[in-house]
Amino acid sequence: MILTPIDLGRLPRILDTFAKGLAEFPSARAAFGRIAGTYRFCSGSGADLHSGREQAGREKAVRLAARLGIPTRGEDPTAAFSWDGFAIRVRSETSVVFHEIAHWQIAPPARRLRYDFGLGAGPETGRIVEANAAICVDGSTKEDEENLASLLGILWETAHDELGVLAFAEQNWLELHDRGHTHKHFASYLEKLRLRGLIDSDGRPVDPLVEIVAP
Repeated sequence: MILTPIDLGRLPRILDTFAKGLAEFPSARAAFGRIAGTYRFCSGSGADLHSGREQAGREKAVRLAARLGIPTRGEDPTAAFSWDGFAIRVRSETSVVFHEIAHWQIAPPARRLRYDFGLGAGPETGRIVEANAAICVDGSTKEDEENLASLLGILWETAHDELGVLAFAEQNWLELHDRGHTHKHFASYLEKLRLRGLIDSDGRPVDPLVEIVAP
């Protein structure tokens, strides 16, 4: 959940300030530029699960899940779990589905068998007690993986021409947007994703359908 709500009318100025703060991190600035560029898709209205845009976005996320070999269910996560140890429930906002895909990519294989990846109940999960009983990581690991999944999900959204910039704001990457440590935090998590092989050197997610041609 966003800590400090950001009015869409103020967002362009905030994005510009954040971009300037990334001057010493050119790769991160380029990746952020692509995220910020999705502002052009903003309509000013909130997410509606039944809107044409949301349905189209979810379909993109479901197709990505299929390419990655991740099963999905066309059900509401509030009835059970976002991830039930086998499939993602995808009757949710587009950004949430991409976020769960990112969690699957980041979680070690053994934790893919646990409710909500052994991290505890997510905001969408309905069976909270059971999800929390499956926690098997410490607080530091959970925070690190949430940051990784958040950013990777946003990068996937952006790569699919979805509203990555709104998720970027809602998931607090713009909190204290004019502070140096905020810019370093963003750049450091991009580098962590790159070292895991989840994004390329340009900050784009590695898509299994894109052929990599050796130089």
